[in-house]
This record gives sequence, C-alpha cells and structure tokens, in this order.
Amino acid sequence: MVNQLPDYNPSGVGEINGNLFGLPFDYESANLIVFAVPWEVTVSYGAGTANGPQRILDASTQLDLFDFDNPDGWKQGIFLVQIPQDILEKNHYYRTLADQIIERLAQGKPLTDTPDLTPILTEINQASQQVNQWLFTQSQAAINQGKQVAVIGGDHSSPLGYFQALATKYPNYGILHIDAHADLRDAYEGFEFSHASIMFNAVKLPQISKLVQVGLRDISHDEVQMIDQSHGRIVAYYDPAIKQKLYAGTTWIDICREIINHLPENVYISFDIDGLDPKLCPNTGTPVAGGLELEQTFCILRELVNSGRKIIGFDVCEVGDAEWDGNVGARVMYKLANFMELSQR
Repeated sequence: MVNQLPDYNPSGVGEINGNLFGLPFDYESANLIVFAVPWEVTVSYGAGTANGPQRILDASTQLDLFDFDNPDGWKQGIFLVQIPQDILEKNHYYRTLADQIIERLAQGKPLTDTPDLTPILTEINQASQQVNQWLFTQSQAAINQGKQVAVIGGDHSSPLGYFQALATKYPNYGILHIDAHADLRDAYEGFEFSHASIMFNAVKLPQISKLVQVGLRDISHDEVQMIDQSHGRIVAYYDPAIKQKLYAGTTWIDICREIINHLPENVYISFDIDGLDPKLCPNTGTPVAGGLELEQTFCILRELVNSGRKIIGFDVCEVGDAEWDGNVGARVMYKLANFMELSQR
C-alpha cells in the first residue's frame, strides 16, 4: 500500500483534501474506513455534536503524524467517507421536533396532552432506526471487504448500527466504554435510540458478553441497579472510586490492568469525549466535572494492546462544535486508529 505513495511525506504540511489528517488514501487503498454519523436528535442538554465530525476533520490536518506507540500507524491507510449531508439535514429537522417532546416532559406534562406529541415521538424513533440501518449496511459492506471500521458521532446513539454489524462477525466481544454517563436508560424521554440509551441497547445483543465502563460520575438509581444486577456482565469503574484509589496510593497502571482483565479477547472501544475532564471537551453535549486525563485513557488502551487483546472497532462521540473540542477529538481518533492497528499484528 505504502509503495503506491512514494512521494508522500508524513512530516510535511497536512493537506486539506477532505480526508482525516490529510492522508492520501481512498476507500480502496485504506485499511480503516471511518463513517461520520452527524446525528444528535435526542440530546437533552447542549447541542452541537452533530457538527463533531466536521470539527474533527478540520482539526485533523494540524496533527503531526508521529505516534509514540505506533510511529508508522498512518501507513495502515485511514479514509473518512464523506460526511452524509442528508443525515445532517434530517438531524436538524428531527431535532426541532424532539425539542417539543423534551420541553413537554420537562414541564411534567404527558405527551398525550393537546397537541398530542406521541405521533412525533414515533416518527423520531423511526428516523433514528433508519440511521442505525444505514450505518449497519455501510459497516457490514466494509467489513465484508476486509476493512476495519470506526465511527465519529454525533451523539452517543450514533454507533449502534456498527455494534450490530460487528455482532454478525464476532459471536463474542466486549465493549470498553469511556464515559461520564452509563447510558443504560431504557428509552430515555421516550426515545428508543436516545444518546442516554446506547449501552442499554447494546447489551440487548447477546454477542456483547461484557461491558466495562470507566469514568462514570453522573448516573441514575435505575442504572446503578442494572449494573449491580447484571451478574458481572456490566462492570463499572466509577470516577469517584477511581480517584479514591489513586489518593490511597494505588497506581493508575494497576487500575488499568484490573480494568482490562474483565474484557474478552475481542474488544470494541466506545469513547464518549465527556468521559474526559471537561477542560478537554468544554462544548460536549453533557459535560460533567471530574473525569479522566487524555493520557490516562491512552494508558488503558496501551495496557489493552499489551495484554494481547484485539481491538475490533471504535467510535468517538459527543465532540462539541468548537475548535478546541475538535482538536482533542482528532487526537483521540488518531490514537485509537493506531492502537487498533497495533493490536491486530
């Protein structure tokens, strides 16, 4: 693959060519295909993450390509499929409709009050399902061609179709979930495919044998109960408990290795940017004080690779519509891509 690009200089100026990091690959020559899902219809606090893919793309050409864990990681070939403008346009339309539902519920009134909003809720759920089906179809086609796949959200509902596509290939895989939130709510605010319901929907797939969540610090009673009653299928590393261990002298590397030991051989990384300290992602949809440093998350991923486990896919979601957030999101994307390639050698 690289021999076809004898003139490409990874130390040169990042070219604004429509591809992530300005890399000179297309769908055919790339090993990693990235799908953008500019969808945030059900966000319940701050908006803007539908523009996250564009922000990451815009920032990505400013990154230097040398990676300390995988210096030649760029050679795998990374290609971002064009951001689907039709999905972005539908997002704007359905987001306006969803606002009516969210406002009604916030007032403590039923959706069946006049005007009855239940038909709108049904329409939104159907539109979200269509986005899931689109991503499933696109992801499965890429997987069938021997490609690796990654997803950029959008809100955290974005990758569900990809989870489903991976389930057709892997009879047993785990999810390492970095997030401030557990996302285990059942159809939050009535939205079956809410950003707050992504992991509730994920564990409906029997192929997902383990869900390990790291950085949680904003969580409901029902979600804690679901974790506690999962018989070990869901393992939570709450941010306050992590910090208390660190303050007591436990090393972060030991915590990382403990986290990794819960996961099966094949692992998917679901990276909600709000799992990080909000100084790194101030414009994310639902920022929460506390959280992880960027290098702490990379340490977890490094230990995952060192353990011999295989990263089979990943997503980066909830990146806000701002330059700084895009910068951090682009760095997370590149690191995840390089760790995934490293894990498959």
